[in-house]
Amino acid sequence: MAKRDDNPRKPTGRPAGVGSRKTPTRRGPVGAPRAHASRLGMGHGRRGKIMITGAAGALAQHVIADLTERDFEVVGVEFRGVQDEYPDTVDYVVDFNQRPFEDVFREHDFVGIAHLGRVRFTQSTRGRRYSANVVGTSRLLRLARKYGVEKVLALSTFHVYGADARNPSLIDEEYPMRAANLMPEIVDAVELENLFNIHLYKHPELNIVVLRPCNIAGPGIKNEISRMLAQPVAPCLFGFSPLMQFIDVADMSAAVVAAFEQNHPGVYNVAPDDYVTYQDALQLAGCRRLFLPSVPPVLARRAVRALGRWAPPEYLIDFFKYSVIIDGSLFSRTYNFTPQYSLSELFAHYRALK
Repeated sequence: MAKRDDNPRKPTGRPAGVGSRKTPTRRGPVGAPRAHASRLGMGHGRRGKIMITGAAGALAQHVIADLTERDFEVVGVEFRGVQDEYPDTVDYVVDFNQRPFEDVFREHDFVGIAHLGRVRFTQSTRGRRYSANVVGTSRLLRLARKYGVEKVLALSTFHVYGADARNPSLIDEEYPMRAANLMPEIVDAVELENLFNIHLYKHPELNIVVLRPCNIAGPGIKNEISRMLAQPVAPCLFGFSPLMQFIDVADMSAAVVAAFEQNHPGVYNVAPDDYVTYQDALQLAGCRRLFLPSVPPVLARRAVRALGRWAPPEYLIDFFKYSVIIDGSLFSRTYNFTPQYSLSELFAHYRALK
């Protein structure tokens, strides 16, 4: 069992930034030319240059460190807005829909792209989310084809299946993405994955891999479920405690790296074999449960809104009522992948924050 390090790892040997703001201009020298990487292939020697989108995120920081250790050269791109400071993993801040984004492709001969960034429902308006997540990603894929990228990985989410009482006990990759009908807030996530699925079959030269992970949690992760586990008080609904799956951020990074080291295009769920009920997860994380009325549904939503800063987004309420357990066996078999961190280790991190 790997020893936990609660600080997200940072890649070594990266050029220092100039000033506190990154721009579409590269901050330092580039690495080996593409001809060398193409001649040897991604699995031998110096393995080429990879673009990581959403490079400011905790998962991206782990992925960058892991890929760097495996002799890939990594270029970090952040497109989800402008802020005063970025971690060293960010080399460019640029909108996918603007002209300077193509300059990044011109300057670097990428062999692969890991599209790890997505504007979440809580981060922006519907129009901006659609522009960044769907329109921007469509341009990313066009540029990948134009500049001969050999591998594209996309991070999706198990939320695309939707939370519903009629879900099967174990959901595999062939189950339809019903979230668009059940939850309007996740429509752009479903459209984003549909975009990748179209390119998966229409442009096999991109060798697209789509990963649908369960709840990613652990040090540095700032998604909604991680925020709930970090709070001293977290809401739950009377009469409901659905089964949930969690994967540590370090294990998810290992899954992304495995997808780059082995070339098996397709769509894969990523999840461990173990799971826990939602209420047990809150207790294991050291949270005090705050019970809310569950019926009628409109009352549950009003009660959640009344929680203020402790409230989860309304679209997650159904995930606190119905289990969405995904079958990760296909990815585990195909990539010989086994998570290293247990649930007890993951929840111990959140207990330590209390």
